[in-house]
Amino acid sequence: MVLGAIGLDETQESAYRALVAVGAAEVTDLAHRLALPENETERALRRLERHGLAAQSSARTGRWVAAPPGVALGALLTQQRHELDQAELAAALLASEYRAEAAEPAVHDLVEVVTGASAVSHRFHQLQLGAAEEVCALVTGKPVAVTGMDNESEERASIRGVAYRVVIEREVLSLPAGIVELSAALGRDEQVRTVERVPTKLVVADRSLAMVPLTGRDAEPAALVVHASGLLESLMGLFEAVWKDALPLRLGGGDRGIVEETPGPDATDLEILSLLLAGMTDASAAKQLEVGLRTVQRRVKGLMELTGVTTRLQLGWHAYERGWVTR
Repeated sequence: MVLGAIGLDETQESAYRALVAVGAAEVTDLAHRLALPENETERALRRLERHGLAAQSSARTGRWVAAPPGVALGALLTQQRHELDQAELAAALLASEYRAEAAEPAVHDLVEVVTGASAVSHRFHQLQLGAAEEVCALVTGKPVAVTGMDNESEERASIRGVAYRVVIEREVLSLPAGIVELSAALGRDEQVRTVERVPTKLVVADRSLAMVPLTGRDAEPAALVVHASGLLESLMGLFEAVWKDALPLRLGGGDRGIVEETPGPDATDLEILSLLLAGMTDASAAKQLEVGLRTVQRRVKGLMELTGVTTRLQLGWHAYERGWVTR
């Protein structure tokens, strides 16, 4: 819904688009074109009239005419920009006032307890939407209130240029949608690494705000939101330590900058290598890639012959040296 930002719902946008397409129309004709009841179509037209996007014809009763999009929409967009500028100014003034009143924040102001699945999920997405530069995350294979990597806020933040560094537990690779979500994340140029086990689920935005769970799966979901403090620095240090020891994960490497030699592995070979180096068994890799076990074993054997090695450990070192996977 493109015009939702200026206050139109789906029906109203469809009515305006249809009216623009024909220039002018009777309510009956427009309702037929939209496959809507006439009373609902007329309500949409009345709403468009209030927005200055449509008007009743002075020459013919019951006939509606579309306002020129360039003029009508331009005016609405200018108004929206002005309102956003005013809201941004108000936010800046409030932030300045808050800083003045809380130059020495009390200990209880440095942490915030969020309780309930809905509240935890909302705060999790809000944290990402407020990030300006970087989001760092430790992801477990057992999500409670929110899923590990599949969320709209993450995609919207990435589009805005927010960088992501994510460490996932190996168990995430075995989840039903694990590979699909990871592929989407890597497609957004997010950096993803994997370890056998992460110490806790953690999200840190711009090194100034963090969120960690307080309860397990059997209790009511709750989380601790940590503001800039020594505790936050410790949590960031925990992330950096896990990140340093984690193994980079690449899927479908051919289009993500992984260097290939000639002759060299194809995209499927690189996916198999990446999953095996992440600790998965041949059978698990075959299942995730939806290929046969024999196919995985045959391709691994082919890579060993290509590199002239006799063990899989040697193959891993050669894969790094040749740039097939990153360190």
